[in-house]
Amino acid sequence: MRIAIIGVMLSLAVMILSVAIIKGFKTEVQDKVRGFIGDIQIYRYDLNGSFEKSPFIPNDTTLNNLKNNKQIASFYPFATKPAIIVANGEVEGVNYKGIDKSYDWSYIKKHLISGDVIDFSDSTKASQQILISNYTAKRLMLKTGDSFVMHFVQNPPRKRKLTIVGIYDIGIESLDKGFVIGDMGLIRRLNNWLPQQTGGIEVRIKDFSKLKPVSDEVYENLEMKLRSRSVEESTPEIFTWLSLLDVNTQVLLILMLIVGVINMITALLIMILERTNMIGMLKAMGMRNSSMMKIFLYNAVYLVGIGLFLGNVLGLGLCFLQQYTHLFKLDQANYYLDYVPVEVHFIDVLLLNLVTIVICTLVLIIPSMLVSRISPLKAIRFK
Repeated sequence: MRIAIIGVMLSLAVMILSVAIIKGFKTEVQDKVRGFIGDIQIYRYDLNGSFEKSPFIPNDTTLNNLKNNKQIASFYPFATKPAIIVANGEVEGVNYKGIDKSYDWSYIKKHLISGDVIDFSDSTKASQQILISNYTAKRLMLKTGDSFVMHFVQNPPRKRKLTIVGIYDIGIESLDKGFVIGDMGLIRRLNNWLPQQTGGIEVRIKDFSKLKPVSDEVYENLEMKLRSRSVEESTPEIFTWLSLLDVNTQVLLILMLIVGVINMITALLIMILERTNMIGMLKAMGMRNSSMMKIFLYNAVYLVGIGLFLGNVLGLGLCFLQQYTHLFKLDQANYYLDYVPVEVHFIDVLLLNLVTIVICTLVLIIPSMLVSRISPLKAIRFK
């Protein structure tokens, strides 16, 4: 009986942990990607396939549609330009991401490991400031306050001296390795753009679960010369990988449920065999098979209930321990995170408990029917 209870306890605990970890992992990685490149990006519609997008001036209709969309939290202009950093005898190719004073720094500030963000109160100083990733800083042996020369790729090439005001660490190599953040005004001057021209518009939405319908709505309301692309379309390799985690979770849940059911079936069969003599005596006194089955079924469900209670204590206990202490670590280079994330939802825990007890109860009806096959005469003589 104790083994059966422990089996149900461990099965439920593993299921709770699996769902919480996968949901936490997906949320954390999604937040990292969308926090850096936005949920939806709007570009000029042309055949330009490079990182440096063609400039455009968004019309009032496009801007008003974005402002009036209740699903949109914020939007801001940006531009990108390929460049080469030369510092300490090393060379590193990056994409210079230019933003302006309307940019939401809340995400970047969470990942700053030194320094601060660009100060746009002085436009002259802002054009000389830059933020780089910890990955780039280590490769080029740079720190906050250091200056270097950045060569912008164009014809003819142009260079500017920039000062590092902050170093951030996103944890996703493709982003840390590929981008630096600076003033979009510098790109406008280098490309001889008009003050209103931009390379793109980043849009952040309120509810990421509604990304597809909001993205479609934004696209439908754009002027003819523009197109939009969601973050899932911009980084398909990351979101495809995250979707595969759901399959792993489903397989693990099924396996753990099978383990719990097998444990309870075994326990019920043992209970019936141990009480064979009692079954024969009760049958001889006139007890019906259905009443006999209920006795063993209720007892088995009682054991399942104990297992579920202990499983909730163990599973939720480990979840909250990890959530507040980050005790279990990960290799950030491979998993994009340096700790195991957990995200506990009451509805998930409730559903796991309900599904477990319903399936176990239904499955236990079959072995409990063994009672009806026991002969009273043979059972009384059974030793």
